[in-house]
Amino acid sequence: MTTGDQNPNVPGPPSGFPPPPNPYGQPSAAGQPPPPPSGYPPPPAGYPPPPPSGYPPPPAGYAPPPPPYGAPAGYPPIPPMGFGGKPGGLGVRFGARIIDGLLVGIVAGVLAVLFNASDNIMVTGLFSGVLLFIYFVAMEVTQGRTLGKMLLGLSVHGPGGAPKPDVKQSAIRNAFTLLTVVPYVGGLLAIIAYIVIAVTINSSPTKQGKHDELAGGTQVVKG
Repeated sequence: MTTGDQNPNVPGPPSGFPPPPNPYGQPSAAGQPPPPPSGYPPPPAGYPPPPPSGYPPPPAGYAPPPPPYGAPAGYPPIPPMGFGGKPGGLGVRFGARIIDGLLVGIVAGVLAVLFNASDNIMVTGLFSGVLLFIYFVAMEVTQGRTLGKMLLGLSVHGPGGAPKPDVKQSAIRNAFTLLTVVPYVGGLLAIIAYIVIAVTINSSPTKQGKHDELAGGTQVVKG
């Protein structure tokens, strides 16, 4: 067997065919680099390298992608409140009630003097009770707040977050102001009603008193 003949006992390419390419990582006989692995070819020179994983970064000037569902996206925490704002506390509502009571009391006193009834407690109670009721209903239905609530930054919302209560709802929530009209015991009944309302407001997480409950869910809020 000559040098150019192939040994039949040694595996290899048949005679007359070129030898196979060298394995990866080994330089070829001609000094060329090994061929790239199978798949996508490397990017041409001058192009930036691809991102390591995931989605590519957003272009400059664009907002970052939103967070996954359920994660807080920088929104302010939701306050434990009712329909339209933070509930008005008992103290500030009591202050607004005093302001409104003084305003209505001045008007009732003037009317009592004009009708020569300033010495009659029943007549002055009638004036103050009826005027207070009309005043509260008219202001809540038209403005959503009384003058006292305006000064202290409060407003009255209707049930379900309505901007204002309607006439029926406002009349129900302010009906206790008419207790002073009842002869002899009207003042005592009004005091009892105020105590019940104050206790229920203070114990309610949404600061809704018994009169708000009877009116269908009206609420006094800040703002």
